Amino acid sequence: MTNAFMARAIQLSIENVLSGRGGPFGAVIVRHDAIIAEGVNQVTSANDPTAHAEVVAIRQACAKLGAFELKGCELYTSCEPCPMCLGAIYWARLDRFFFGNTAQDAARIGFDDSFIYKQLPLPHGQRRIPAAELMREQAQAGFRAWQQKLDKIDY
Repeated sequence: MTNAFMARAIQLSIENVLSGRGGPFGAVIVRHDAIIAEGVNQVTSANDPTAHAEVVAIRQACAKLGAFELKGCELYTSCEPCPMCLGAIYWARLDRFFFGNTAQDAARIGFDDSFIYKQLPLPHGQRRIPAAELMREQAQAGFRAWQQKLDKIDY
């Protein structure tokens, strides 16, 4: 059955290109051998740089299940996930994922995310988009409030 799920993700990627709505990326989330969510790249159509196929599918699956975790689910995506999508996959706690195209395949057609991986080990101030710590002591108040909250939902 896994080939059918990957075939659907690939079909979504092709349809998305042909429709003119976005890039060549499709994803499906499966639970108990049934598709529960689908996503396509909507970055340009939604003016949302986070609207990658995997993220769209994860949002849809979480909304459908009424949960922020997708344990017991698998993701099938037409391309190896970018760093953002990989992070979302881990945060959603999917059981596993499968991909069709590789990151190198994507880079060859203009979707190259290798620069992000190269930025991660650099010190904050040396990255292409520099970052600097600011008001850390004041920001700790939010963390202290979280630690003291008795009815928090751990994630």
